[in-house]
Amino acid sequence: MKEPRLKGWWLIRLALTIIGKKGLSELKKASKHGKETQARVLRDILTQSKDTVYGKEHHFDEIIKAATPEELFRLYDENVPVNDYDSLKPYVERHKNGEAGVLFPGKPKLYATTSGTTNEPKWIPVSEQYYKDAYKKMNQIGFYVLIRNKPTVFYGPTVSIVGKAVEGAAPDGTLYGSLSGVSQRDIPEFMKVLHTAPADVFHIADYKARYYAIMRMGIERDAHLIITANPSTLVEMQTNANEFYDEYVNDIEHGTLTHRFDYPAEIRVALEAKLKPNPKRAEELRKLKARYGNVLPKHYWPRMVEVMVWFCGNTKVYFDKIRDSFPPECVFHEFGYLASECKSGIALKANSPDTVLFGHLQFFEFIHESEIDSPNPKIYQMHEVEEGQRYTMVITTSAGLYRYNMNDILEVTGRYNEFPTITFIQKGNGTISLTGEKLHERQFIEAVHEVEKQTGKIAPFFVGFADVRKSNYKFYYEFENQNISVKEAEEFTAYLDQCLQNYNAEYREKRASDRLKAPETALLGPESFERFKANCIDKGYRDGQFKVNLLMQDEKRHAMFKELVTGEGGAQIPPQQI
Repeated sequence: MKEPRLKGWWLIRLALTIIGKKGLSELKKASKHGKETQARVLRDILTQSKDTVYGKEHHFDEIIKAATPEELFRLYDENVPVNDYDSLKPYVERHKNGEAGVLFPGKPKLYATTSGTTNEPKWIPVSEQYYKDAYKKMNQIGFYVLIRNKPTVFYGPTVSIVGKAVEGAAPDGTLYGSLSGVSQRDIPEFMKVLHTAPADVFHIADYKARYYAIMRMGIERDAHLIITANPSTLVEMQTNANEFYDEYVNDIEHGTLTHRFDYPAEIRVALEAKLKPNPKRAEELRKLKARYGNVLPKHYWPRMVEVMVWFCGNTKVYFDKIRDSFPPECVFHEFGYLASECKSGIALKANSPDTVLFGHLQFFEFIHESEIDSPNPKIYQMHEVEEGQRYTMVITTSAGLYRYNMNDILEVTGRYNEFPTITFIQKGNGTISLTGEKLHERQFIEAVHEVEKQTGKIAPFFVGFADVRKSNYKFYYEFENQNISVKEAEEFTAYLDQCLQNYNAEYREKRASDRLKAPETALLGPESFERFKANCIDKGYRDGQFKVNLLMQDEKRHAMFKELVTGEGGAQIPPQQI
């Protein structure tokens, strides 16, 4: 039986192949001369921005006079410090208030917002040039790679889950929102037929209602591709399907959208305009449930050939929960190492976690993981990093992020000609991200102090550990008043959880969708930190260099901590409660 194909599939495949092949050819050619390509990219960025406020302050005009790549890299290192968001924030604020030519020529095309180290989000500026290079060009190559993996990938529709393209505006009126939403919004008109749901669904605030709309419209179609960054989203989609499968079927049969959820009127009108009765599909879905009971994606999407999603770092735990739910012929394509600050490259092979860095579009430097805490670490250029070693990456982009430390631990896995391939291992010091929440130690500390003020309960020592298996955090408190009960401590945690949601929008979103579970609580006895430190030193940690982050994802230290606080002289609660 001939497979049904999406209207216009041939045009989509032809256009993406032509454009993607050209982009891939440019990447391949540039990657054969890694050092020289990186020097050209850095020189172009600095030349473009030499007359900006930041460029003048940091002598871009002098740096670009360098005669060799080595001299260029040295002068850049000497004149421009390694930055974090806080050091660039004053320049971003000037852009937000309408000033042009601060970090780069002109003003930002838009801002991407993401969690910061405090309760203030980071506003990441995106220039027109960077959007063109890092999003349009990379996406074009990415779509072509999907076709190379599976030529039938665009024979059917795509289920994609992205953020809202527009969430608000800066003081000068420049919009901010999700870059994934903007990218989907800006795809060519002939590709819009691919998507099973209109962008309106991503404006639904209630998570259960949002996933219901996504799945109700997706499950009706013969989807061939899923695009979503975080595999915890796939887990949530299947959870929604398990709960509302019969309701989907009823809606599909009658061409309706359930009134179980209170959708905003304008969104309901937009979604219902896309719906019509489909009794044939409804009957197919009923038969699937009668046959299998627990209906999975491989049943209702039997022609699903590709899923583009993260499966490295912490995300592997969620990926492993869902991978066997798809057809055996389906391949998984790593979403690639990207963040609001940087879309660094793409994976070129299916079922591989390796991201090929696009060294012909951005400038990359590296700090070895052994020197992350050093005040003066050795800087490695892209051609100097070694396979099997781990680094944090420092980026320079045409969007005004100069020597910006990504604070992520990455492993170099190989080479694409002279460009390295990398895979994400974990967030760097002080930041944890189980499901994309990017919770920073400073936010945790500030939130605890805020709850101390609210409750009057003082905790001289506290620490939090992330548990990737449980998808939650466990908070330990040594209260000044040792008579505080477990119940009172759990109330403290409930306040803390709410405070963290107020401080960190991404933490709030992950808690609301239940991808991040409720935190747990443990009480500590007196002098817990001192006993923990003594335990660590006994196990070989150096006394003079001993330090402990107050928010960690560290199974070894967590095990030591639990051993300490539940042993003799530890916390006054039974071990099973730790």
